[in-house]
Amino acid sequence: MAVSSGNLMPTSEISEPDFLKVALAAKEAAAELAPLPRAPKDTALRAIADALVARSAEIIEANAADVARARENGISEYMIDRLTLDAGRIEAIADAVRQIADLPDPVGEVIRGNTLPNGLELRQLRVPLGVIGIIYEGRPNVTVDAAALCLKSGNATLLRGSSSAYSSNTALVKVMQEALAGTEVPAGAVQLVPGQTRESVKTLMKARGLVDVLIPRGGASLINSVVEESTVPVIETGVGNCHVYVDAEADLDLALEILLNAKTQRPSVCNAAESFLVHAAVADAFVPRALAALAEAGVTVHGDERIASYGDAVVPATEEDFGAEYLSLDIAAAVVDSLEDAVAHIRKYGSAHTDAIVTRSVTASRRFVALVDSAAVAVNASTRFTDGGEFGFGAEIGISTQKLHARGPMGLPELTSTKWVYTGEGHLRTSTGTVIASCEGEVCGK
Repeated sequence: MAVSSGNLMPTSEISEPDFLKVALAAKEAAAELAPLPRAPKDTALRAIADALVARSAEIIEANAADVARARENGISEYMIDRLTLDAGRIEAIADAVRQIADLPDPVGEVIRGNTLPNGLELRQLRVPLGVIGIIYEGRPNVTVDAAALCLKSGNATLLRGSSSAYSSNTALVKVMQEALAGTEVPAGAVQLVPGQTRESVKTLMKARGLVDVLIPRGGASLINSVVEESTVPVIETGVGNCHVYVDAEADLDLALEILLNAKTQRPSVCNAAESFLVHAAVADAFVPRALAALAEAGVTVHGDERIASYGDAVVPATEEDFGAEYLSLDIAAAVVDSLEDAVAHIRKYGSAHTDAIVTRSVTASRRFVALVDSAAVAVNASTRFTDGGEFGFGAEIGISTQKLHARGPMGLPELTSTKWVYTGEGHLRTSTGTVIASCEGEVCGK
């Protein structure tokens, strides 16, 4: 991923003075934050966590205004639940910040290094990305999660949540900034992009040189819009059309448990299964059981003709169904004649997020893993495990489905770049090779 360096976009081209103010403040804060060691960052994160709890009443009051507007606008109760904050949820958000403080600091980690034949000592180090813009929908908890992850990894952040949570996000950012004011971390490291219109989003997407990278979190339309319109480098995150493939040599009891867990344990998230595929050799034995169990769980199956032949309640599947990220109690299904056909289906309709195989065959599992080109591939396990916490990263900022820089759950290391450092003793490059010039003491870093 090419991350911009230097001010490639003249600030005079930004027509939004309020945006320019916060973007420049974030850029300045990023330069101050980058060299800080772990201790002051951890102290700052714990100060944020304490302040969130101590000031929960004012956060809840601001959130209530957002919730009232959402109800007036006819927003679904499901979306209102995602928007709502209460004392318990704020305590959970604060606990998540404390957990981030306890994680290892990735900045300064030596990724690789060696001494070259000419004597130069070469190291590749993790360094912050700089200013990270986050564009996200609905949930105000993302405001704190994203800010904390960026801060821990040495980055300043520009937060642009949905207009539906603007009052909540404004209150949360105010609390975090005021908590940082009493620490070594500059308060400007956490900034809310001003404005609630589409124009403020466009300004953020065009702020190349002020913003080093953008991370969109949300549905397909949001992610596609950012990827297509942004001049700032983008890390594309997780639309999830995840598949469960039941192989010819699957343990069918296990396959049913995995399918139900992947679909129903939490259907509204990106790592929930949205499609299942069944090898024709086991379709007679598996599909009727799967249809009955899914129906009992309240799941509507959108199936091809072969799936539909096993049950009257199956909804005929369309091309859109096979490509859908339902985020609901719906699932697409098809019968395939081979593992290769299953892979072809996944490559055609999948989103390169997470795809699973259930099989007792080592050969089949290895071939599936080799052929499926997704960020995560599960063997005899639910798709629901593609998650930073479940992977042991402690936290994540999203699931990257691209192939550059970061792929899969994005923990703290994925919020860093690298720099090369080489140290010599007066090494000079000449046409005939390396010459060691006179070099003494501190001049050579000794």
